[in-house]
Amino acid sequence: MGPLVRPPALAPGDRVAVATLSWAGAHEVPDRFDMGLRQLAATLDVEVVELAHTRSAQDELTPQARADDLHAAFLDPSVRAVVSTIGGDDSIRMLPHVDHDLLAANPTIVLGFSDTVVTQLACLHAGLVSFCGPSLLAGFAENGGMFDYARDGVLAALRTTEPVVWQPNPDGWTTELLDWEDPSSASIRRTTRPSRGWQWLRGDRPVTGRLLPFCIEVLDWFRGTPWWPDLDGALLAIETSEEAMPPDALVRMLRPLGITGELAGLAGLLVGRPGGMTVDGVLDRPDDEAYDAALSDLLDEFAPDLPLVTGLDFGHTEPVWTLPIGVDATLVPDAGHIVVQPGVA
Repeated sequence: MGPLVRPPALAPGDRVAVATLSWAGAHEVPDRFDMGLRQLAATLDVEVVELAHTRSAQDELTPQARADDLHAAFLDPSVRAVVSTIGGDDSIRMLPHVDHDLLAANPTIVLGFSDTVVTQLACLHAGLVSFCGPSLLAGFAENGGMFDYARDGVLAALRTTEPVVWQPNPDGWTTELLDWEDPSSASIRRTTRPSRGWQWLRGDRPVTGRLLPFCIEVLDWFRGTPWWPDLDGALLAIETSEEAMPPDALVRMLRPLGITGELAGLAGLLVGRPGGMTVDGVLDRPDDEAYDAALSDLLDEFAPDLPLVTGLDFGHTEPVWTLPIGVDATLVPDAGHIVVQPGVA
């Protein structure tokens, strides 16, 4: 994989388009969507615009319609960034309709997570840096306003061109489920629980690699396709969705990378805090330690010397830090942080 082009940083007053490339969340929960528009504009100090199908119903969001909206945003020179409405499970259907040369010729920021990995892999295929971070409905439309950590992370990623130090969030995290269709919940702060911090389980020396943060379930769909990323020397950062896969299922997804030698070829393996919904105070997923043990057993077999850090603040818990995809980053175990380089501007 050669050098990537990083789209220009956002400036105050820039135009940002909101694109619905997966689930029709803007149509299904319009009040929360409108709240997200307001909070996105205020957080980034930008003008927010919608595309032709941003508020379309699911049956109108054909693969071609989604690709058309993505192309329209990239072709508009006044639009400097595209923010995903939310994830879902089928935007991979859009890929045959995406013009990668058009993306490459018009570098534009793409921000989101979960099913947005599809668009981010398209950007990577086109030679562009994109960004793993909050979506409109899950992030910017946070109840009671964005968490400070999430706000600071997205500003650091999109508004600066200097190296960024990524550190653990000291203020707790949440996956509490509140009713998005109930307007009265919009001002209710979600309950957070204390973080156990990042777990530096393997590797005691600094190591540098190309940062590739993805939702593992979505990445797994791309095996054997032209969009599968080059993992040689990468810092592969994976996270699991709100479906809360058990540790043995996560291992089954990663074991093929052991068989192909790709695990051993990584510079490091980073794992986000596991996703899973919290309903009535009960967290519906295994303990973090169960994931750590399963991952350690996997590396014992395939890559015993591979640095491993778990419990990082990205993915399907809140708040999340925003990570550029495809730039160099350095693990600094002694300091307990990761230095993320800006990449090519």
